[in-house]
This record gives sequence, structure tokens and C-alpha cells, in this order.
Amino acid sequence: MTPRLFDRTPSDDEYCLAHDMDPAPYEEKIKTHRATFITEGDFVKIAAAGFNVVRIPVPYFIFGDRKPFIGCLDELDRAFNWARAYGLEVLIDLHTAPCSQNAFDNGGISGVCKWAQHPEEVEFVLDVLSRLAERYKADDALFGIEVLNEPLTPEMWDIIDPQDQYEPRDKELAEGSAPVSFAFLYDFYQEAYDRLREILPSDKTIVFHDGFDLLKWEGFFKEREFDNVMLDTHHYLVFNGEPDQENLKNYQVHLSRIGEQIKEISNYVPVVAGEWCLFNQHIAKNKPNMTDDEVTDFYNELWQASVDAWNKGDGYFYWTYKLLIDTVNTPNKIGKDAWDVSRAIARGWAKV
Repeated sequence: MTPRLFDRTPSDDEYCLAHDMDPAPYEEKIKTHRATFITEGDFVKIAAAGFNVVRIPVPYFIFGDRKPFIGCLDELDRAFNWARAYGLEVLIDLHTAPCSQNAFDNGGISGVCKWAQHPEEVEFVLDVLSRLAERYKADDALFGIEVLNEPLTPEMWDIIDPQDQYEPRDKELAEGSAPVSFAFLYDFYQEAYDRLREILPSDKTIVFHDGFDLLKWEGFFKEREFDNVMLDTHHYLVFNGEPDQENLKNYQVHLSRIGEQIKEISNYVPVVAGEWCLFNQHIAKNKPNMTDDEVTDFYNELWQASVDAWNKGDGYFYWTYKLLIDTVNTPNKIGKDAWDVSRAIARGWAKV
């Protein structure tokens, strides 16, 4: 999200950053970033744009009890204050787990995925969720809690090959990394639900990520009883390096197919598109040959096809609201802007 945070360090994820830097400069860097990256003014703009819920990713060390990492409860408290002031709600998204649940750089530590193999760390995550629920259960701005972002399940593990995309710094630590099985995930979600539902009022939603396989959940929800839960599914328009598929028509067909899957699973559980964006390789590669009006028309069509799909369920969260322009390694600025909904709105591409 903010690559300049890693300037003058060998780090490419927050785990390494915390271990590469001395404690005092690390703390100063992190606290400065958190104080300036998202501010009250951003919440004003989010509400003015027409959004109604903000999905806020938080780390497993949010409570400041996993040194050398710096907790961030004060920042989350401020976000709740801003949300309340401007008529927004907050979905707390537990975005990382110790030893990672997906081996992604945004999972906290690149190339490592061993959280599910350590019962004590699974219990730690459950405790973090319970503490978050206790802290915010009575807050009118709380929409709900997402128990874990993007656990990487076996089929998608083989497709993504995360240890190739996100090469681990510590080869010994990464040894034994493996995908999260659906059997484990079903049990973990049940346990997380049982604990959170004892704490949260019935109007607060408990959200599960689909592990990148939306169709694996029909039986889970048909066979179990849940009160006020939601299934989160993430979709980005990247076709695994097949450039002949990168065009508007194929994007529309692809999105329509996902929309039908969402409609089907919505018979058993509410479904939300918790992450998506307008970024696509067609614009990134072809922008020099397109007029501004052609780019805007393309994005407008893509926006409509996307929200039509997401509205087969219960809506969407755009990923992301804000990022630095040099975050995504694409050939031109226009391509990068599509990751940032504040810029997409300003350019007339997104119509909330």
C-alpha cells in the first residue's frame, strides 16, 4: 500500500521491517505512517462519495502484545470515532495471522504459511477476535468482524504458487509452509463464530472469507445454524497471463459468471464482494492508444458489470480507498489509479 515505508531497508513486508530496523526508528516510522496515511478527512470523503461501510484491515498484533510489532488500538478507536461522526459503519477485518494464513506480502510475512499448523497460534487469533468483539460490541459504528482475511486453500495455492511470487527471506522459517485445508477452515470458522456470537449483539455481522473458492460453501451453511453471518469473496480481473482474454467483453462474461455463482450461494448465506477493483491489464497495456474518453467509457462499462455481479449478493467493498501511486508495478499511471477508488471517482470512472 505504501512502498516508501520500506525505503532504505531490505524489507518487503511488515514482519521483516520490524526485525530489520532498530526499535526506536521502527516505532517512529510506523506511528508517523499511521497518523498521516488515513485521516479524518478521508472519512469525510468516503461518506460524501456514497459508501456506507469501511472495511478496516488490522493485524494480529493490534493489542501490542507481539513484540517487536507496534499495536494500533488507538488508530482503530479513532477510525470508529470518525465513522460514527460521518454516518459510516466499520467492518473489522483481521488481515494477518502469526506465521501467516496465505504467504502473501499483505499477510504480514512473504512466503510463509504455517499459522494453521500451530494450535497455540490458532488459539491466539481466536483470543484476538474475542478481545476485539468485547471492545467494540456496544459501538453503534460496528458493522461486524471478519474473522480472517484470505486464508489460502489448496487449489488456489497451486494456481498462485505463493512461495514463487512472494519469495521468503527466511528459508528455514518458510520450510513446511502449506495451504489451509477446508476441513481446518470449516472448524476454525465454527469455533470463531461460537465465541464471537456469545459476545456480539445479534445485529453485528460475523464474516467469513471463502478461501478463494466460493462454491465450497453450500454444504457448510446448509448443514449448520448461524445467526447474522456473511461470506466474503474476492475477485480481481487478472487472467493468469493470457493477454488474448484481456478485453471488455471477456471481462463482462467473467463477471457475469461470478455474479451467477454469488446468486447461487446467496440462497444459503449472504455474500459480499469484500475486495475488487477496476484495475485490468487491457487498460494498463493499451492506454497509450486510447483517448481519455475511451478510457472513461471502458471503466464505466467495467464498473457497471462489476457492481451488477456484486449486487447479485449483498454488495461490495472496493480495494482500496487510497494507495500511493507507485504501489502497483504497472506500465502507466492510469493503470495504477484504478486500484484507488478515490482517484477512480475523481476521474469519473466509478459511480457509487
